[in-house]
Amino acid sequence: MTKRLYYDSSEIHEFDSVLEDVAPVSPEQPRPAVILRETAFYPTSGGQVHDTGWLTLGGSSRAEDRLRVAEVAEAEDGRVVHYLEAPLKVPLAGAAVHGSIDLERRRDHMQQHTGQHVLSAAFIELYQMPTVSFHMGEDYCSIDLATPSLTPERISGAEKRANQIVFENRPVRVRYVSRAEAEKLGLRKLPPAERNELRLIEIADFDLSACGGTHVSASGQIGSIILRESEKVRQGTRVEFVCGERAVRMARRDYSALTEAAALFSAQLWDVPEQIRKSLEESKLVRKQKEDALEQLAETDGCGCASGFAADGRPENRRAGVFGSRHRLRKIVCAKSDASGNAGHCPGGEHDGSSEPGFCADSRWRGRFDGRHGCAAQAGFVVGRRARRR
Repeated sequence: MTKRLYYDSSEIHEFDSVLEDVAPVSPEQPRPAVILRETAFYPTSGGQVHDTGWLTLGGSSRAEDRLRVAEVAEAEDGRVVHYLEAPLKVPLAGAAVHGSIDLERRRDHMQQHTGQHVLSAAFIELYQMPTVSFHMGEDYCSIDLATPSLTPERISGAEKRANQIVFENRPVRVRYVSRAEAEKLGLRKLPPAERNELRLIEIADFDLSACGGTHVSASGQIGSIILRESEKVRQGTRVEFVCGERAVRMARRDYSALTEAAALFSAQLWDVPEQIRKSLEESKLVRKQKEDALEQLAETDGCGCASGFAADGRPENRRAGVFGSRHRLRKIVCAKSDASGNAGHCPGGEHDGSSEPGFCADSRWRGRFDGRHGCAAQAGFVVGRRARRR
């Protein structure tokens, strides 16, 4: 089993070790992987994603001796597997290595994970809502709460309480206890019975839970906790949140988007939602007015073709697109004709008694509406198809 240096201190980001085993490339495993005697690299587990960084062989400064660690995973036997990204050469077992963790990524994970502990404890303290699961993504984190719903007021309340704990800068300590002791300590969540010794993360006078992840040493290092949105999921309600530097980046991104939207409306940031509501209402009104105009157009003079001819007797074809499309106008005219039980009046003559709407009795115009010409008396549209002159 690999000794995990981050158990005692998450601040360790440089260490020395020895390669105990090397797994070469194979069809089942396209990337080479190494196992160290001890490591500060955190493997993906418990909802937290893995560290990345570098392994340098024997303190060498040559490029081919610097190996990029792209992923870290936990094997079933408890060993930590470090997957290498396209190394120039695969190292041999027994080689001395120096490990370097990507510090910015590690600190981000420490902020997110400790922030999750604080937030989960706040939901328990205020509303007795336990956390069912935790997920850490590249851009945001989330917890699933065992509750069918969550009001905006409770989201705001939990966020306020969590940030109070952050601002108080309470100590965050690591403790090791037996399972029997842990059962008496009132942990927020007791893990399954797999190990005799448990690693506990304690936020002074606020939260105590079993966890193998990386954490800050004081709650003030979390920076801030911002809850963003919630949604109903199969096992309860999911709450999305960000902490620390992520919260700053998200706030900057949101502010930039709001500033741009406010400029488009020539309004203040806080007036943007109202401006959007007004725009949507105006858009709905315009659509309704357009529908009403089309309805009136179809009802005018039956089919409404009396003035749809030019001086030479040919049909006028005037911008039917104003009403959406000729096809749409034709459908409305035909629907009105069906409803009234006749085909309506057509250009140049009376209805010929056909059972199908849209036929013209005039010898010059005999054909079914096909949408190529529009028809409306007042607008001068034609919706018939000109037949061959006899």
